[in-house]
Amino acid sequence: MNFRHDLIKYKTMKLLLVEDDKDIARFVKKGLMENSFSVDVSSDGEEGLSFATHRNYDLIILDILLPKMDGLEILKRLRGTGVQTPVIYLTAKGSEKDIVHGLDLGADDYISKPFSFNELLARIRTILRRGKSEGTLSRLQIANLILEIDGHRVYRDKLKIELTPKEYALLEYFMRRPGQVITRTMISTNVWDYHFDPGTNVIDVHVSHLRNKIDKGFEPKLLHTVKGVGYVFEERS
Repeated sequence: MNFRHDLIKYKTMKLLLVEDDKDIARFVKKGLMENSFSVDVSSDGEEGLSFATHRNYDLIILDILLPKMDGLEILKRLRGTGVQTPVIYLTAKGSEKDIVHGLDLGADDYISKPFSFNELLARIRTILRRGKSEGTLSRLQIANLILEIDGHRVYRDKLKIELTPKEYALLEYFMRRPGQVITRTMISTNVWDYHFDPGTNVIDVHVSHLRNKIDKGFEPKLLHTVKGVGYVFEERS
């Protein structure tokens, strides 16, 4: 699958791949270049951090297990110094702790090894499109769900849905990040404005109420739980 005409309309997107497995790095770089991306590759954490800090990239693909400095430390330092370049990080399959930690540090998405190149490419496309669409939008739409930002109105299949202010803020946060895994800590920090207390289920309760209002009785379902990690808002076939 080739996404060239979807992504590369005005400039060549420049990506950084930080991966110490030479076979994976060679395979991913080849596929990305075939889809008209420009790709820099680094094989260790210190060099990867230097590249990410001193060069401009549209997106970074970051392995967790790296020599000299691991991917989570790179991500922490990048976000700590104000570098907001989107990051997809690579993690071992089933490494729930790394998944949650990476997302909470500011990663935009993750993909577990082994992965298909087409899946990685789709994740890249989603994030780059999202970056272009945020900002001055007056409305958001996913499938048949519409959120009008100016009037704080929500419709599903042309039926108006009444939401509390907190439910509206939660829905807008989800809809601005379609396909991105959102952890409870991310929600508490960005929607509730306080650090999440793991002893409370307030976020799960609000998400459950929101799901009942926007998904119950409608198709397709949009708000999905990622077991042990958080939530993802997307249309699934």
